[in-house]
Formats: sequence, C-alpha cells, structure tokens
Amino acid sequence: MKILIAVPALNEENNVTVFYQAVQKEAARIHDIELHIIFIDDGSTDNTLAEIKQLCLTDSKIHYISFSRNFGKEAAIYAGLEYASEENYDYVIISDIDLQDPPSLIPEMIAEIITGEYDCIAARRVTRKGEPVIRSFFARQFYSVIRKLCEIDIADGARDFRIMTIQMARSLLSLKEKNRFSKGLFVWIGYKTKYLEYENIKRKSGETKWSFWKLCTYAIDGIIAFTTVPLYIAAICGILFCFISFLIIIYIIIKTLVFGDPVAGWPSTICIILMLGGIQLFSIGILGLYLSKTYIETKQRPLFIIREKK
Repeated sequence: MKILIAVPALNEENNVTVFYQAVQKEAARIHDIELHIIFIDDGSTDNTLAEIKQLCLTDSKIHYISFSRNFGKEAAIYAGLEYASEENYDYVIISDIDLQDPPSLIPEMIAEIITGEYDCIAARRVTRKGEPVIRSFFARQFYSVIRKLCEIDIADGARDFRIMTIQMARSLLSLKEKNRFSKGLFVWIGYKTKYLEYENIKRKSGETKWSFWKLCTYAIDGIIAFTTVPLYIAAICGILFCFISFLIIIYIIIKTLVFGDPVAGWPSTICIILMLGGIQLFSIGILGLYLSKTYIETKQRPLFIIREKK
C-alpha cells in the first residue's frame, strides 16, 4: 500500500528537515505501508527548494514540485492531489509543513482509513490556544456565518490536514474552478469523513504566511464560492429602502400640505443620502466580487505553472 503526503511550502527552509524527521519518526510505527512525501514549493524565495533537493538525494521516497511563482496554497494542494492521482497512490495526506498539523496523528489516521469505513479522516482543532484573541474570535464567527449562509457544514476548527482515498482525491480534481476553497470542497463532494480532535500547536519555526487581511479575503472567497446569499441580501436591501423612501415621500407630502414646512431637516436629509449611498456602494461591491470571480473563471488560465519537478 502506497500513501503520499502532499506538503505545500512557502519560504519554509527551517522547517523542511524538521518536518521530514518528524514524519520519519511516525513512519517507523507504521508497518506494510510505503510512505512517500511530495513537497510543493510555492514560489519560495529562500532556500526551501534547496533543502528539499538535499533530502531527495538521501531518500528516494521524497519528491517535489516547484512552481514558477507563488500561486497560493490552494494551487499547491491541487498539485499534490494531482500527483497522487497520476502516480496511482492508494491514499493521499494533506499536511502543513510547520508542524501545526501534528505528524503524530498520521498513524491513527492511516489505521482508521484502511478499515474502509471512512473515505476521509480529518483533523479538527478543539482549542485555539496561542492565537491572538481577535483572530480566534473572527475565525469562529466565520465558521458560524458560512454554515448559515452556505449549503455546506464545515466543522469549526477543521483543518486541511487529512487523509483521503484516491477516489475522493480524484473527485476533488474533477472540480476545475480557479477560485478554490478546499475546506468547503472537502464537504461539498460528500464522502464519509471522521474528525480527529487535537489541541492547537504553535508553529515549529518561522512566521505564518496568513496575515489577518489574507484570512479576511480567504473567508470572503469561501462565502462567494458556495453561496449567492449576499446577492439576495443586496437585492432585499434595495427593495426595503425603496419602500422606506416611498413612505418618507408620502410623509413629506402630507406634512407639507398640512404644515407648509417643506425645507426643514437638512441634516437628516444629508444623513439619509450618505446612508443610501453607502448601501448602494456596498451592493455594487458585492456584485463586483461575483463578477470578478466569473471573469477569472472565463479566462481558463491554469491553477499553477510547474518550473521543475521530481
């Protein structure tokens, strides 16, 4: 039985060898299974690729794909799944390189999935200890919002860290969309999934590549990818405020006829104009986001470009 661990890496030169050693330690606990690793170098500007190549010289079970530039983690995940499918592995594991996805869970994941009862064994953080309070708060709110708006039920704290059958991997590869949100796609395609819970672990070395702004845009992309509810919200707001403005017009007409005071209330008028202008810009922004995603999809550009691989 052959299992591939797909590991996206961006400027992680200090974590390559540490991750490899951690996996090797766990591999010693696994019998009758051939465990391979493929590092997907996502356009690193440090010595990440050199470190990976050095490992390839000592271990034939280490492979790599190097992108021509930074295409993002979603593209790296897709490349790893594609490699697993082309090389006919039995299962594929997705894991971060910073050891926040604990390799110690790998033997348990493998033991669970080879029973055949599940198609995917995924990891879920039950605590966010060590993360900034504001970041943790918004992360929880995101999961709450996306469960309410979308037709997918993403578990709070769910990670990309998981093992899946090659059949499930090929189902993910069949989704050719460019604006990918893997956490949602894992759920959308179905298949039976079991979650293994663990407490949050700090990065082994370096700093996260996910700034607060990147996480916000990633969350917005996730919502847009799986629901058109924001468009309905914009439309409802438009209808609601048209109705309110109609009532205000009637009120002004009646007030003018009865009291003859048509010019009072300049400050409130300006406030209403600014509020309505803000709502219009908000609605146009929502439309713009959906239109931009459609524009990108119609270009049919590849998710990534490979500069070299082994």
